[in-house]
Amino acid sequence: MKTALIAHKFYGSKEETIRQTTKRIEDAAKNGADLVVLQELHQGSYFCQDENVDTFELASDYESDVAYWSEVAREFKVVLVTSLFERRCSGLYHNTAVVFDNDGGVAGKYRKMHIPDDPNFYEKFYFTPGDLGFEPISTSVGKLGVLVCWDQWYPEAARLMALKGAEVLIYPTAIGWFDGDSEDEKSRQLEAWVAVQRGHAVANGLPVITVNRVGLEEAPNGNGSIRFWGNSFVFGPQGEELFRANCTDELSSIVEIDLKRCEQVRRWWPFLRDRRIDAYDGLLKRFID
Repeated sequence: MKTALIAHKFYGSKEETIRQTTKRIEDAAKNGADLVVLQELHQGSYFCQDENVDTFELASDYESDVAYWSEVAREFKVVLVTSLFERRCSGLYHNTAVVFDNDGGVAGKYRKMHIPDDPNFYEKFYFTPGDLGFEPISTSVGKLGVLVCWDQWYPEAARLMALKGAEVLIYPTAIGWFDGDSEDEKSRQLEAWVAVQRGHAVANGLPVITVNRVGLEEAPNGNGSIRFWGNSFVFGPQGEELFRANCTDELSSIVEIDLKRCEQVRRWWPFLRDRRIDAYDGLLKRFID
């Protein structure tokens, strides 16, 4: 499966950012991509750096956004993983990954389940936690376990996707550094982020694809900024590095993923066979006092 990872900066407007993204998708298709994965909230800036009720207006275009990316998938004959701001009804919004098959049809969607609330990542203000569960999305290239950003820290989410037959785990992402942090702290954060997702690949015997934003974005209220750290990557089912980007450059790269290897890896390391499902009741508790 030829997979294109597309990551880029915010180009100052939704229109120009979409134009740049579409051109990258076109180029990826010309180079044989079967699957294209975009970064989290790829149509514009990462708007969660402050809390502003007027920002909800961005979600009013959700239906037209879906129609646009449907046409892009159809025109370039790719399976396309997008990340959109969904208006469900008045006062109810989601951070939603919509997946299109290569005929332009909506193959399925995933509403982000784990919602962070940290300085300059005020997502709980904007997004209602997802209610669609952890359900793989069937496409012409296979069953995709699509999750979003903060979900990547939770092994339970990856495991449930694997148990339901996902053939690959996919994480559109927006995460970065604060410039005031020390270089040591930045390195610890980045490598922890890579390590936990590499662990998902090993523990589940599945490839992991993560596409992260790049570029410096200032908070609209002037209170800080985020330097998105890039480092998009693909790991194979034994945690082998198939691709890793740097922390600064925009990205449009194609990585070949052999989904058939997962069968052999799971025969060698049958972690699913040896799970003690009779002993895991405690996982349904917040904390075991």
